[in-house]
Amino acid sequence: MLSLAAISAGYGSFQALFGVSLEVARGEAIGVIGPNGAGKTTLMRVISGIIPMREGAMTLDGRSIGGLPAHRVVEQGIAHVPENRRLFPRLSVEENLRIGAFLPAARTRFSEQLDWVYSLFPRLRDRRTQLAGTMSGGEQQMCAIARALMSRPKVLLMDEPSAGLAPIVVHQVFDLVRRIRAEGLTVLIVEQNVQQVLDVVDRAYLLEVGTIKLSGTAAELKDNSLIRTAYMGL
Repeated sequence: MLSLAAISAGYGSFQALFGVSLEVARGEAIGVIGPNGAGKTTLMRVISGIIPMREGAMTLDGRSIGGLPAHRVVEQGIAHVPENRRLFPRLSVEENLRIGAFLPAARTRFSEQLDWVYSLFPRLRDRRTQLAGTMSGGEQQMCAIARALMSRPKVLLMDEPSAGLAPIVVHQVFDLVRRIRAEGLTVLIVEQNVQQVLDVVDRAYLLEVGTIKLSGTAAELKDNSLIRTAYMGL
């Protein structure tokens, strides 16, 4: 469904990704794990069109999306939940969700999609008139995920969804990922919390210093001695 082949990218003279290739099949949940500074957020920004790739190819359902601007990438069916959520804090929860449905196709089915999102996140229905910036970190993360889902994406990108959250809230966020998966959505999730993410994905890639060092099923990576020692403290 989503295919990246030999992607290189960076910022100015700094190169962050070196020939990264990965595949995400329809209905899969794929994790990208690795340390800070590995290039994980850069990878997400390249996929969503926020920064351009320098080399390589990227396709969605066999159609090239490499080089498209961010708003065109959303039109093709990719929605990005950015690191640190990036909500509009002075707008209400429902106003943030309405912004997520800015595409013409999504606007025509706004009420239907809103009801679906509220069924996934009942707490947001209760908070729908509350300013997004006044909610807890976990509730803001719910709102950020819900906003991305309002565009009816084919692929949901999630960048560090557990960052800055208390352990009990982290558990709740990954439960939400399981519920989203149960709806049949395709998910690509970047995460430093290796143990938690390997519990919810089908396969994962280890990204270090801008290159893919290892890949396999979640079970294979859980049993890998490098992963267990360096990333799980076992």
